[in-house]
Amino acid sequence: MKKVDRWLLPDAIEEMLPEQASQVEALRRRLVNLFKAWGYDYVIPPMLEFTDSLLAGSDDDVELLTFKLTDQLSGKMLGLRADITPQVARMDAHSLKREGINRLCYAGHVFHTRPKGPLVSRTPIQVGVELFGEAGADADIEVIGLLIATLEEAGLPEQYVDLGHVGVFRALAEHAGLSCEQEGALFELMQVKALSEIERWLEIEVADETQRQWFLKLPSLAGDSSVLDEALACFAHAPAAVLSAVNELKVVADALQQRFPDAKLYFDLSELRGYHYLTGIVFGASAPGVGASIANGGRYDSIGEVFGRSRPATGFAVDLTVVRQQVDAAAEQVTGIFAPQFDASEYWAEVQALRASGERVVCGLGGQLEPSAHQNCNRILQKSDTGFCVTLLELS
Repeated sequence: MKKVDRWLLPDAIEEMLPEQASQVEALRRRLVNLFKAWGYDYVIPPMLEFTDSLLAGSDDDVELLTFKLTDQLSGKMLGLRADITPQVARMDAHSLKREGINRLCYAGHVFHTRPKGPLVSRTPIQVGVELFGEAGADADIEVIGLLIATLEEAGLPEQYVDLGHVGVFRALAEHAGLSCEQEGALFELMQVKALSEIERWLEIEVADETQRQWFLKLPSLAGDSSVLDEALACFAHAPAAVLSAVNELKVVADALQQRFPDAKLYFDLSELRGYHYLTGIVFGASAPGVGASIANGGRYDSIGEVFGRSRPATGFAVDLTVVRQQVDAAAEQVTGIFAPQFDASEYWAEVQALRASGERVVCGLGGQLEPSAHQNCNRILQKSDTGFCVTLLELS
């Protein structure tokens, strides 16, 4: 690399300068405080773990996103976390071992070998929550409700939340006797809603006409909560697990619409994000004009089994980097006091007293007599016959 190019960063890796960093940090504090107000305890998982633990319960996509390296102490494979959820599940199952419901929250960078979408960072900052120990709809309602409250707190003018349930497709695939290969092929077609290709595939692979019609109906069952009633009618003679999944969504939808009447809820029964490791209701948040999701979540029961303790669980993660760009957050403008250096012995005590009172004090160095513009000082510490005083700074 040429000497003049040493400032370049890798593709989709960005730095944050003071204004952006202040915006993100202020937003992170507000959201973590919101989580704590809902009863979630803050944890800080390590950025680096053994891949045996880090990738436990995850799907192939997470493994492909994970940077891997060899630990020089143990010789084992390490990974830079691409997802914080498995780490928090390990903490719940092994480190904490709490009985009953356990609520945890976190904030930190994750690292991806490649961006998840166009113009998406490979080092996003995630904030999120995980709720362990409750298998009922109450947990799903709380976590999705907290996601809506998170979007409100972040300053998004409208909250768009997409909901689905992997149990619908999974139960239909099992009832049709699809092999793992067939299920995977149909899953891929469902993700792109390729209706004509889905129809051709079903004609070849599924003999039963009723089963084919159930699968074909899935992509069209998308819209407001009325599609859930439509689904119940459509699947009236489907396996009980299908009806149970749709009814779970109805219970959650009714509660959310009562608690958050202004939220925009969208239901899609062919929505299968995280299908390979999520076990129930799945959801995400979006914003107009943004190609990638700004939050994703869902139920992932039994992920703690690999750590020796199987627990029902649900949670979500928000991409704080994308959210900041959407809300156009104003940087926290904290003005300060400029303090030129004085020989008086009381100078340092005065500076420290001002800082202790909550003031931001910028000391002059090397004979500096007035602040630079970027130091954002609107007052100055001056020495008088009676001691020190703070006066407004006359800007030239």
